[in-house]
Amino acid sequence: MSRLAIPTVDTAPEASKPILDAVHKQLGTVPNLFRLIANSPVALGAYAGFNAALGKSLDLKTRERIALAVAQVNGCDYCLSAHSYIGLNMAKISPDEIALNRQGASGDAKAHAAVAFAAKVARERGHVNDADVAAVRLAGFSDAQIVEIVALVAENSFTNYLNEVAKTEIDFPEVRAAEAA
Repeated sequence: MSRLAIPTVDTAPEASKPILDAVHKQLGTVPNLFRLIANSPVALGAYAGFNAALGKSLDLKTRERIALAVAQVNGCDYCLSAHSYIGLNMAKISPDEIALNRQGASGDAKAHAAVAFAAKVARERGHVNDADVAAVRLAGFSDAQIVEIVALVAENSFTNYLNEVAKTEIDFPEVRAAEAA
């Protein structure tokens, strides 16, 4: 049971309903995370805007790989479950690749640089060194894309932290951070 209220779409604040309706239109359902954030129309609007903008950044596979790495670093079972499901079903990432992503790695060299960098940013709270930045740049990422990787770490850290605070009930096939990737 969640520590914070998870309203239904009908009981959510009026100002949150248009965003929840848009999520339903896009996904065919409204995951518990969105309904949890809907408690605060301000936070939901900010999250939806950040999420939509970052959806125009790196490709879906890279975004999902980063989400998996950050969720593992932060120990968020809800987000590991959600992004494993999305990774498998929408981004078409293999189970072996998902396991690597959870370890901050990838079987693809360019993706590996992004995922390893994102995991280090999350683990070290942004305190990376010159060699870390040089490695992601050497893999072919521009300064703009490095900013986007850091933004994805921040976005995913928000949902990881919120889900851990709330102990959000997992509404995806469960994946546990404590279980080896």
